[in-house]
Amino acid sequence: MATQAMAKKRKIKMPAEDKVMYTIVYTIIILLCIIILYPIVFVVSSSFSSGDAVTSGRVILWPVEFTTVGYDFVLHYKPVWTGYANTLFYTVVGTIWQLFMTTLAAYPLSRKNFQGRSFCMTLFMITMFFSGGLIPTFLLNRSLGLYNNPWVMIIPGAMTVHNMIIMRTFFRNSIPGELQEAAMLDGCSDIRYLLQIVLPLSKAVFSVLMLYYAVGHWNGYFAAMVYLRNEAYHPLQLILRTILYTTAGTDMSASSGGSSAAAETAKSAGEAMQYALIVVSTLPIMVLYPFVQKYFEKGVMIGSVKG
Repeated sequence: MATQAMAKKRKIKMPAEDKVMYTIVYTIIILLCIIILYPIVFVVSSSFSSGDAVTSGRVILWPVEFTTVGYDFVLHYKPVWTGYANTLFYTVVGTIWQLFMTTLAAYPLSRKNFQGRSFCMTLFMITMFFSGGLIPTFLLNRSLGLYNNPWVMIIPGAMTVHNMIIMRTFFRNSIPGELQEAAMLDGCSDIRYLLQIVLPLSKAVFSVLMLYYAVGHWNGYFAAMVYLRNEAYHPLQLILRTILYTTAGTDMSASSGGSSAAAETAKSAGEAMQYALIVVSTLPIMVLYPFVQKYFEKGVMIGSVKG
């Protein structure tokens, strides 16, 4: 009987209207994938192509005049690795700090018995629409001793209200209130309930917010450009920006000894080095994304209703 039922299902033909619709949908999806993937393929191909090939526009899909000279310069260009170390520090410590502060705000606001919850949420919501502006923020951070201090990349941005609302909504909608009541009857304190019950059940939202915060820190350069005068504190993105928008060839030739041959080689490899730097700077996030991608749908959809 089961075989006959499967045979009948196989004989069912898709209506012509559905075939047309599916064809259109798949065509649009394929075109969007090509539009999204092509810039990545182009950057990677350019990073393995000669500077002349990139400058003349001969690189379209595959590397032309294959070379690794761009990556050789990246490996021997000391500011890149200093920026890499700084960015790793800002990303790891900053993400942990932001998740910690977001949890401290989201958990009590998700509790129905928390007095003044509406008032606190109103204060948080106001900050989403109004801010002091760049100059007052600069004066405040300078008065706090954060000017030319690497902690300015971590402490001021302790929490994003939008992400806090997502986490609060997750706590309120995904963790049953009966679970808390049962834990309290067994003598569980609020801190223990949060650490041993709530957090282990919140891997989805934590993974999503972790990626949001990590990408924000990894790509951040504006705060460093405003507050950090010491180049030893500069993140990778600020160094990449400097190389992309200034005379990278002069800096590289100076770091390679200042000879005319080295200057000429650095100049010809400038384009390839820029693309190699882009690949090197984005690779960690691209590697991290597949591990948390499975949590995206659940984490984002749960937090999409912010009531």
